[in-house]
Amino acid sequence: MKKKIGITGGIASGKSVVARILSSIGYPVFYSDTVAKELVNTDPFLKSQLSKLLGADAYSENKLNRKFVADKVFADQNLLTELNALIHPAVRKKFDGWCSEQESDIVFNEAAILFETDSYKRMDATILVVAPEETRISRAIQRDEASREDVLNRMNKQWSDEKKISLADFVLVNDEKHPVIKQLEKIIAELEN
Repeated sequence: MKKKIGITGGIASGKSVVARILSSIGYPVFYSDTVAKELVNTDPFLKSQLSKLLGADAYSENKLNRKFVADKVFADQNLLTELNALIHPAVRKKFDGWCSEQESDIVFNEAAILFETDSYKRMDATILVVAPEETRISRAIQRDEASREDVLNRMNKQWSDEKKISLADFVLVNDEKHPVIKQLEKIIAELEN
């Protein structure tokens, strides 16, 4: 039986870096956020539901108008909840199909809101990647070409690390002081037992 391990963390904590390291050493990694971005543009049912929920401006040239959607849902918690209720079941279905195709005994699922959506309950263990707030802010500003205000707005919509730490099986500190690979090696050793 496969062990399903969730990898999560707040904005710019470095969860994708951890996922890429795992992938580079041969572990199968499912990138939930990437799959979600594909599905909102390719799944006809999802597209019609999102258009119904968010209005005609949700799509521009047959692609999700990400800026429009982000502005709308990050200003309205109920809308964000409804959006997640549409997208997450579709991503979960893709993950289940992907899992059945993997030969490895351990598979990883990288997802931004693993705890917030209760998806962590479907995992055998979870790794939470954390980093100091200021480090995350500067990474996000650089990566997303966003303003400090936009980044803080998005961060405030996510659960705090403190809340997530209480639910995580492993906490990996990505603060540019503690070597990530060394921490990951210890976690993998425990997972493989």
